[in-house]
Amino acid sequence: MRTEQPRVIYLKDYQAPEYLIDETHLTFELFEDHTLVHAQLVMRRNPARGAGLPPLVLDGQALELLRASLDDAELQASDYQLEADSLTVQPKAERFTLDTSVKIHPESNTALEGLYKSGKMFCTQCEAEGFRKITYYLDRPDVMSTFTTTVIAEQHRYPVLLSNGNPIGSGPAEDGRHWATWEDPFMKPAYLFALVAGDLWCVEDKFVRQSGRDVTLRIYVEPENIDKCDHAMVSLKKSMRWDEEVYGREYDLDIFMIVAVNDFNMGAMENKGLNIFNSSCVLARAETATDAAHQRVEGVVAHEYFHNWSGNRVTCRDWFQLSLKEGFTVFRDAEFSADMNSRTVKRIEDVAYLRTHQFAEDAGPMAHPVRPDSFIEISNFYTLTVYEKGAEVVRMVRTLLGAEGFRKGSDLYFERHDGQAVTTDDFIKAMEDANGVDLAQFKRWYSQAGTPRLKVSEAYDSAAQTYSLTFRQSCPPTPDKAEKLPFVIPVELGLLDAQGNDLPLRLVGESAAAGSSRVLSVTEAEQTFTFEGIGAKPLPSLLRGFSAPVKLSFPYDRDQLMFLMQHDSDGFNRWEAG
Repeated sequence: MRTEQPRVIYLKDYQAPEYLIDETHLTFELFEDHTLVHAQLVMRRNPARGAGLPPLVLDGQALELLRASLDDAELQASDYQLEADSLTVQPKAERFTLDTSVKIHPESNTALEGLYKSGKMFCTQCEAEGFRKITYYLDRPDVMSTFTTTVIAEQHRYPVLLSNGNPIGSGPAEDGRHWATWEDPFMKPAYLFALVAGDLWCVEDKFVRQSGRDVTLRIYVEPENIDKCDHAMVSLKKSMRWDEEVYGREYDLDIFMIVAVNDFNMGAMENKGLNIFNSSCVLARAETATDAAHQRVEGVVAHEYFHNWSGNRVTCRDWFQLSLKEGFTVFRDAEFSADMNSRTVKRIEDVAYLRTHQFAEDAGPMAHPVRPDSFIEISNFYTLTVYEKGAEVVRMVRTLLGAEGFRKGSDLYFERHDGQAVTTDDFIKAMEDANGVDLAQFKRWYSQAGTPRLKVSEAYDSAAQTYSLTFRQSCPPTPDKAEKLPFVIPVELGLLDAQGNDLPLRLVGESAAAGSSRVLSVTEAEQTFTFEGIGAKPLPSLLRGFSAPVKLSFPYDRDQLMFLMQHDSDGFNRWEAG
């Protein structure tokens, strides 16, 4: 018996879609033993792909096609090609409307992808490729569309009917059923689609945006959990305010909703305007939940909310760019948590997790770059490298550019690419253009796997009153590449005098000292930096704040570590010395 070999998908083979979807109109008829999905897709030829009308190949899995029509002309079986994972039709014009009706079975969908039942509730999970289990579609992140969704269900069992966007209508239907229609005016890929239907209670609040407009906030839960929502609501309001103040990003819809679901593959999902959470990531009651549980809820609520801009308004061109949204948003939620709680403690926790788990991934057979070159199954790339190391890469950009330069870069990124599906290269280009810098070598962090080693040695010249630090970087072989080119490694450091004070730092040739803590950019395999005006041999405090995800080696003795532990002005390095 021959088994089919899994197909490898390569980044280098990426091609823009042949067709685009401008509008998606969906109607769901929910029943206990099946669901009917009616889809109307307003489509056009992608001008980027040139002239001609190639066949339109739509993704679909486990769908029973009931009918299809092209521009109101009913299609017969001879007019289309139906495969196990696709529907192919031949458009007759550059602009056209495709209507399909399919039958699906969410009640027996145990994969928890697409539309499925969780207890007595219908809900969805479409990232990365779950939407193809709902209807025939171009299920790829670079096809973005507006969505209008109508949900019809039995009113007694499913009094709450939710989808993306703003509610635009609802009412009774025949046979004890009712309907609700939602409209999302912002272009989004299908992986951000969401639907929830159930008997849910909700906690409601309001948030006033900087522009003065109100947003309605709702957290939906099963009745027994209604007393565990307050902390999540407070966390959501803090997140919204922080994103306005730190990134200048306002929320864009009239309503923001969170739904807590007991059966959910991921921690939470950032579907536009309707975030679906695993219950464990959103429910907490002050009397019974630990501080760590409260902080987890706060961090996850913030992460999914921040995706509204870093992931939804600007999304990934293809799944190789997953860290574009996840690395950036993990960095954003870490900074939010640092501002809400203890910055030093948050950094210590994140670095301990990175070293214990992601460094191990980098050192093993599953090592891969932050932006992989190939995959067989995209679900396997939701990894610590893409998320946690991806966040460290964004943090290094901020370290190199400074907070003000990074904000200029993120402003340009959001402004330039709003409503687009882009790449990590586009993110870095915005940072370069906003700051007039060249980050070409820095991008090796996206394309080379492994954890770099950074070995540091010192030399003090008492006659010249100079102090030199020599950095030697290397990176062990990984399955993707044996030889590595030098990374750009930002090393934040200070030099301590005998009393434990930070010395003013001036490199040889500089006219003035540049503060008492500064960032050196190590770009070569071996590189020496020499400081002048150093009256006595200092003690270096290296890699402050863990400014790069590397393994650092410096010959500290026990007394020097004790001294750093007592006197270092950097909280992370005090802990590190301990």
